[in-house]
Amino acid sequence: MKIAVFGLGYVGLANAVLLAKDHDVCAVDIDEGKVGLVNRRESPIADAEIEEAFKESNLKLSAVTNAKEALEGARFAIIATPTDYDVDNDFFNTSSVEDVLNQIEYLAPAVTTVIKSTIPIGFTERMESVHPTMKLVFSPEFLREGRALYDNQHPSRIICASTHADEAAGFAELLASSSLETDVPTLITSTTEAEAVKLFSNTYLAMRVAYFNELDTYAATHGLNTKHIIDGVSLDPRIGSHYNNPSFGYGGYCLPKDTRQLLANYKGIPQTLISAIVESNSLRKEFVAEQILKMSPSTVGIYRLTMKSGSDNFRSSAIQDVMSILRESGVGIVIFEPTLSVEFFDGMPVIHDFSGFEKKSDVILANRLDDTLKASGTPIVTADIYARD
Repeated sequence: MKIAVFGLGYVGLANAVLLAKDHDVCAVDIDEGKVGLVNRRESPIADAEIEEAFKESNLKLSAVTNAKEALEGARFAIIATPTDYDVDNDFFNTSSVEDVLNQIEYLAPAVTTVIKSTIPIGFTERMESVHPTMKLVFSPEFLREGRALYDNQHPSRIICASTHADEAAGFAELLASSSLETDVPTLITSTTEAEAVKLFSNTYLAMRVAYFNELDTYAATHGLNTKHIIDGVSLDPRIGSHYNNPSFGYGGYCLPKDTRQLLANYKGIPQTLISAIVESNSLRKEFVAEQILKMSPSTVGIYRLTMKSGSDNFRSSAIQDVMSILRESGVGIVIFEPTLSVEFFDGMPVIHDFSGFEKKSDVILANRLDDTLKASGTPIVTADIYARD
């Protein structure tokens, strides 16, 4: 079976590699650099499982910039292009998905098209009215950046939705048979319900992050040991010890935009919790910045822009908002970020040598600790307790 995949980000590449073990997969991306890397079997993203899979000679994966080439003879076309929520204009930008839908309708109208991108509630139903002859399926993605392929190989659940129930079931079976699990919980729903599952799932995760961050804010304010409190709370099996490591705030590509999008969907519906989850994240970053300002540093060193351990992504990472608050307060900023080759990031100097970075920093701000920081003699501000997540 041939499968076309549009988009070579975390979602697209993880799905492409997953399916290419047993099927012919042709991935499409407008970025020629990413296409070249994939064809040379070099991963454009940081993901240990993808890097390992690229070493296997039997991977039936190619990448192109030409949609027509990818779609020719394809049974499924998977859309995994980026979407974003514009807070200022209260608008979820789905233009990349809509552009691909238009291409598929023109080039291969009979192919079953699966939307993997995160979309607002009601989007698939609206697209069905715009493209009435197309067979559309929505299948939400539940993966972690840095472990994207692993999470697709070991899915917690598979959800597929379509007015064409047989197509939804067929794609669900494709995902299940390509995973390394033998009995994956599978749910076939309406498209609007599946879209809601995605946004409510990510908002719940954001709520959990915000909860432990506010716990840490309370402990820090009263001079208490955060770890002792979290350990005691997490021993309750109903709560557990997962996703409980404090941070500067939830960040990354999904949680900030999905929480805001869900909140936008609540217009006219009574709620306080969803608003609180969004507001809590802003308050947390302000609190972290205030704690640093109390130390009266001339220059703060930012150790890594990435949102979490094992990720090379710093889109919407919480530390960048903390940096902005510090800059507005007149504090100098220097950055140590090994994934950057530039000399400046958003007008702030990037120092590529850690010892030079350390010397210029009165205080080092680090969302997550590692062995390099543990050996540093410079004061370090972090919320990290468990050196994970």
